Amino acid sequence: MKNRLAPISRLPPEVLALVPDSWDLHNGSQTDQALIGLTHVCRTWRTIFTSCSSLWTNFDCRDADKTRVYLERAKSSPIYLWLKRDGALSPRDPFLQIIPQANGQLKSLSIEGSSENLRDITTHLSHPTPLLERLYLDGGFESEPEQYPTLTTTIFAGHLSSLRQLRLQHIRTGLPWRNMINLTSFVLGHIPPDGTSTSQLLDFFEGAPHLRTIKLNSATPISSGQNGRLVALDYLERMDFNGGGPSSLLLDHLLIPVGARLGIHVDCFGPTLDDHLPRSLDNLRNLSNFTDVYLGEIYPRARFRGPNGQLYMTTSNKNPACMVVEFLARFDASKAERLEIADNIHLSSGPPYQALLAMENLHTLVLSQWSDTQGIVHALEPDPSLPNVVVCPKLEELVFIPYNDWGGFNIGSVTEMARVRASSGAKLKVIRLVGGHNVFGPGALLELRKHVSRVEYDPEVELVSDESDEED
Repeated sequence: MKNRLAPISRLPPEVLALVPDSWDLHNGSQTDQALIGLTHVCRTWRTIFTSCSSLWTNFDCRDADKTRVYLERAKSSPIYLWLKRDGALSPRDPFLQIIPQANGQLKSLSIEGSSENLRDITTHLSHPTPLLERLYLDGGFESEPEQYPTLTTTIFAGHLSSLRQLRLQHIRTGLPWRNMINLTSFVLGHIPPDGTSTSQLLDFFEGAPHLRTIKLNSATPISSGQNGRLVALDYLERMDFNGGGPSSLLLDHLLIPVGARLGIHVDCFGPTLDDHLPRSLDNLRNLSNFTDVYLGEIYPRARFRGPNGQLYMTTSNKNPACMVVEFLARFDASKAERLEIADNIHLSSGPPYQALLAMENLHTLVLSQWSDTQGIVHALEPDPSLPNVVVCPKLEELVFIPYNDWGGFNIGSVTEMARVRASSGAKLKVIRLVGGHNVFGPGALLELRKHVSRVEYDPEVELVSDESDEED
């Protein structure tokens, strides 16, 4: 009687049933414990929550009794199955007990296992699953590539047209499916070099015209596709390559739409930059009219971003010859408005004069984490042999972000560069210092301000007068 008079008991059953909607229903055992706790509060709560079928749709098939109870309470609701098996399936495995009944209810299926038991599991998945939207299969990261299981065409009888998300890792597959009209996300990871060919991937992409995200992790094929073949990815928003063979072998055959982002993680111990870009940039329309070019960070990387998309490249090699600043000269960066360069980008043979010369519309240059900016600063000075040519004539803002407390900014060389530019009619508007200590006094600062409209620095930047300046 006391429970019935409590305020919580006055809530209508349909309102009380909404409470679990705020939970993370995919949080495994914690969700199981919470659900069991709800059904043990009182008889009313037990009736309400056991009859709410959507609460009982998450299965791991580890306990036979729990699996049977969940399946009864889920009724005809779509179910989500997470299956992880280290050893072989026993004849009494709960998965084998429910799969004939639940096969038509599967909405999400995630299987992680060894090459042996993954084959055993998939042999029981030979019937169509019209509700299946997410399929994740992992053949076991501890296996050697030659031991990866082969995914056959018999899985779900080859009917995967309902899929929205597909992730395949540590398996061999010819990607035989063609009718993937609803697929929007595709991840292929850690495939043997001979596991999937360029032609098979192109066939797959043609059968999945609505793909928005594609990730190839150590899964780039090493074979070339048919000459002249192009596949349009009209809905693509992002495509990432991480390791594997040269990206160009696949990119040569893809039409990347305006607005997409293309990310490439390059292993530069062998291949050069040309191996990771299409041999013709015509099919990368999103790379035209750069407005932002970025090189550097913890690991050397390059990002070319235009108004409608960007190409993003990074490498694990500390000092790759292919990532030098001079490589910008091969691209049409005449529309670039902002360039940021980090110190760990190696300058191979001198100042990046040619690359900067082509940036006629550059208005912001950021030198980040530099210990010595002399080469870049010198490149901004007009070439004495070409007195009428000004490098980056529209440059307005120059930003220095020192590597440590005492490096990255030489006020003498910066002042000389600013003076020469001002005399050529290309006066800088702003020089900004971000972080760190900088050793120069008021006299040097006043001299710099003669040739620059404004010198700015963050409040934490401490300007320390040196002894020579104080003597003057």
